[in-house]
Amino acid sequence: MRTSRTAIRNLIDIVGSAINAAGAVEGNHNPKGRDLRRLGIDPVEFAKIRRI
Repeated sequence: MRTSRTAIRNLIDIVGSAINAAGAVEGNHNPKGRDLRRLGIDPVEFAKIRRI
């Protein structure tokens, strides 16, 4: 039971981070490093990306 709760909680955290990061990018802001790391994205490398 604990394993399934943990998996569901992790999934909710990942989806939340994706929503937060997408919202920040849409609003022309830098996403929080915590959200990027949770998604497997290096915040330093992400900051190097430039929009055209």
